Amino acid sequence: MTNYRWVICALLFAATTINYLDRQVLSLTWVDFIKPEFHWDDDTFGTVNAIFSITYAISMLFAGRFVDWLGSKKGFLCAIGIWSVGACMHALCGVFTETWVGLGNYEALVKATGDVTVIIATVSMWAFIFARCVLALGESGNFPAAIKVTAEYFPKKDRAFSTSIFNAGASIGALGAPLCIPWLARAFGWEMAFIIIGVLGFVWMGFWVFLYDSPAKSKFVNQAEVDYITQDGPEVFQPKEKKSFREKVRAFAKLFSYRQTWAFAVGKFTSDGVWWFFLFWTPAYLDAQFGIKMSVGIQGSLMIFTLYAFTTVASIFGGKLPTIIINRTGRDPYAARMMAMLIFAFFPLVVLLAQPMGTISPWFPVMLIAIGCAAHQSWSANIFSTVGDMFPKKAIASITGIGGMAGGIGSFLLQKGAGKLFVFASGSTMDGGKEIEMTKALLEKGAAYARAPMQLFGFTGKPAGYFLVFCICAFAYLIGWTIMKTLVPKYKPITDL
Repeated sequence: MTNYRWVICALLFAATTINYLDRQVLSLTWVDFIKPEFHWDDDTFGTVNAIFSITYAISMLFAGRFVDWLGSKKGFLCAIGIWSVGACMHALCGVFTETWVGLGNYEALVKATGDVTVIIATVSMWAFIFARCVLALGESGNFPAAIKVTAEYFPKKDRAFSTSIFNAGASIGALGAPLCIPWLARAFGWEMAFIIIGVLGFVWMGFWVFLYDSPAKSKFVNQAEVDYITQDGPEVFQPKEKKSFREKVRAFAKLFSYRQTWAFAVGKFTSDGVWWFFLFWTPAYLDAQFGIKMSVGIQGSLMIFTLYAFTTVASIFGGKLPTIIINRTGRDPYAARMMAMLIFAFFPLVVLLAQPMGTISPWFPVMLIAIGCAAHQSWSANIFSTVGDMFPKKAIASITGIGGMAGGIGSFLLQKGAGKLFVFASGSTMDGGKEIEMTKALLEKGAAYARAPMQLFGFTGKPAGYFLVFCICAFAYLIGWTIMKTLVPKYKPITDL
């Protein structure tokens, strides 16, 4: 038997890695490069991330349907082509802002004061939002297409493991980002960091064109491997018939009538925002909490690298656990996956200790966040696989898109809420376009819009805000699992689509 399915899995892994590299460039450059140039605060960064998330969410609703309609090969090519263009567009945001405001260079932007800084922050924010929306539109197609390809190339018992492998690309992307992006930004400017990382997507497209085809048509797959892939039995499809637009809308709307759809959507809604929060905000957290910057020394990059190195290694086992449960207990795939997801739902609770342990060493919160991220990736590999368990292949990308939309909405709420919370918690004000945190001296002087920093469980200012968000992240998975289990207590595949 050939094993070409693992080559396809490797391509999915590479695409997901590039996906997360492109997504990480902003979070690793905004504090040290973009924030001083464009006079951003946490609320601005939160707004950019929130709109990225909601655009991603809305796009996911249609991306799955688009991939189902266009097919895996062309659908994936369109997705990665669009997001690679969007990634490169970020590099033009500085030029656009300079032109719009009428300032000639970087130094003029940085040295601007007064009302000009408000204009710079606003214009640059919308420029980045536009680029992030293009990026989100393309990136929304990655997981629907990857899950569809996994269902085409792997039997049900292997899907969680194969999903965990390509899903580990998210961790590898986040892992490689701190090693290369700050260095690229320091050496060539933050604009080139976006361009160089963005070009990787176009390189991947060349490999996909020549290496991918459906198993039955691929010249690299023999009959023995096709038989292994289809061991669950062929799916029975109704003959294709032309449908009106209204009938297609009704067919899509029907997907929302199933509890299985809502179970998957709830699981994504409660969990995706946690992963994206840690992905986007961890560098800012290290700076705010410990004064560790990505652009100075190697400590910050080493911490982020360690975080995602642990996440990558630990999360791969998460996809294998359901197979072990199936082999040892004989449970059906859905029951085995739900048991594994319950186990993983308890691990993020350690994030509750991140802030208290941070008083000892910054490495403690980094490692506790790493445990939470590893649990998320294990959870994610299994929740994606429940779609293939419950729905026929023709609906997989659409259901994945619906779940992705729910996850994007959850991320939107957490990103925007976190940005506002951190500004509120710090009691910050603006002075000449520069964000400054309220100190006792400033409060005594009666600074404009002054308010006392937030206090919570012994933490003051932004650390108190981070502690509150960590509490939300810690319990999100148990809440999600409980609702999923209530909606779909037992394995019940959909057969009437």
